Amino acid sequence: MKKEIDKLAWLYIYEGKLLNARSINKKLFYLPGGKRELGESDEAALIREIKEEISIDLVPESIKYAGTFKAKADGRADDVMVKLTCYFAEFKGRLAPAAEIEEIQFIDYDNKALCSLGSIKVIEWLKEQKLM
Repeated sequence: MKKEIDKLAWLYIYEGKLLNARSINKKLFYLPGGKRELGESDEAALIREIKEEISIDLVPESIKYAGTFKAKADGRADDVMVKLTCYFAEFKGRLAPAAEIEEIQFIDYDNKALCSLGSIKVIEWLKEQKLM
């Protein structure tokens, strides 16, 4: 039986590139976001995680479901998958790495190899949708 890591992710595209974040001591870039706390809605968890990781405030009424994607979890056993429930949203503030995030970067389709398997799956979908 496969194990699943359930995460929320924010999709922000600028000039045809998708925002990704790299944690301290990690090589790959991931979609910004994280896990829900007990009793937390997707929207509340996403707002909290994005504030913690990249210092901005998502605009609650602009949060819109994009899709759910599954991929093998990087750096985990072969039977561990990550499920990314992704949302688009507008924001207020200035993007800046915080907490465990060392770097944020806008990554285009041609540089998707810098990303986790989950991010790559989302980048490929965004390209199919002509959003990147």
